[in-house]
Amino acid sequence: MDLKSGYPFWAVKNGLMQSYGPLRTDLRCDVAVIGAGITGAIIADALADAGHEVAVFDQRDVGWGSSAASTALLQYEIDTHLTDLAREYGEEPASMAYRACEEAIEMIGDLARGVRDVDFARTNSLYFASSRWHVPRLRSEFEARRRAGLDTHWLDRGDVAREYEFDAPAALLTTQAARVDPYRLAHRLLERLHKRGGGVYTRTRLKPVRTTSRQVVLESDAGARVIARDVVVAAGYESQRWIDQSLARNRSSYACITEPVELGALADTMLWETARPYLYMRATGDSRLLVGGEDDAVDIPRRRDLRVDKKAGQLMKRVQDLFPRLTTVPSFAWAGTFAETKDGLPFFGPHPQWGPRVLFAMAYGGNGIVYSMLGAGLMRAWLERRRHPLQALFGFERLR
Repeated sequence: MDLKSGYPFWAVKNGLMQSYGPLRTDLRCDVAVIGAGITGAIIADALADAGHEVAVFDQRDVGWGSSAASTALLQYEIDTHLTDLAREYGEEPASMAYRACEEAIEMIGDLARGVRDVDFARTNSLYFASSRWHVPRLRSEFEARRRAGLDTHWLDRGDVAREYEFDAPAALLTTQAARVDPYRLAHRLLERLHKRGGGVYTRTRLKPVRTTSRQVVLESDAGARVIARDVVVAAGYESQRWIDQSLARNRSSYACITEPVELGALADTMLWETARPYLYMRATGDSRLLVGGEDDAVDIPRRRDLRVDKKAGQLMKRVQDLFPRLTTVPSFAWAGTFAETKDGLPFFGPHPQWGPRVLFAMAYGGNGIVYSMLGAGLMRAWLERRRHPLQALFGFERLR
């Protein structure tokens, strides 16, 4: 599956940080994690910390799928408004999901500090109304977040102009957000796993052979067998191929990044808007402005490839319209496949099609890395046969 187009910045900046060989002989392990992107790396690290013998497999190199194209927005805010989620599932479950995402920011910070040098930093997040017609709904969202005990602050037009030097009728500000280099974090986590004795195998495509009540047998294209007590499928958007049921819709999202520039207030605040699809932007540690959006329904790689430069130009124009005094020229532009679920929530856990020993980690949505951090706890709970507070809301149970 061709997941990206153009020149994703993280892969260009970091290169192939560490090379691992393919699986050449049969292997036994407690947990086989399929997928060596950021989701698989976070989950494998957590499971190894909990004492499980873990091996990670990927048909590409580490982080070379969707993680290389990720823009790594770390925030508690879900693409689906808290108010909408509350109407669907009730106010308390919806609030619990948002609060869990808020807590996950701290958890990712702890994880990043443990491996270091992954461009992690705490930031603010400014969610602004794209037009005055969006203000009443934004106000309702603000009130719902306050009831849920979330960090949120109301800014009117004057506040936005004074503090951020652009025009918007209103905005919500939170200090509970962060940034990270997702490609580098995935590499660092798997490097740590490998040093601790865990297996990391790239250029290895596994297919299931047999699932029993005690184990799962998988086989590589080269004929090597993996016998695992449990399997975690963390293969990003390709995980959908394992399940016959339609769970999410694939789309394409576009992004570009500038040379280092003077960012002012944008240096420590990410911006995104109420319009859908939404424009968003955030800084990197070396003062580049990363801009994304212009999502479309195109999921044909050749057509997506042809749109990258045009979409980058449109993104830069949006930035110039908001910040006329900011000089922005894209140095790299890319696109990537992403998937969105109907309710904006992820799927973690076993699917009825496969039984209890095959778990899925589908961290779909604009804050997928935050979901992955929460998913690590969910995966551990499933493997240890414990109930998790988010199990019903973030699992396949909510489809019943």
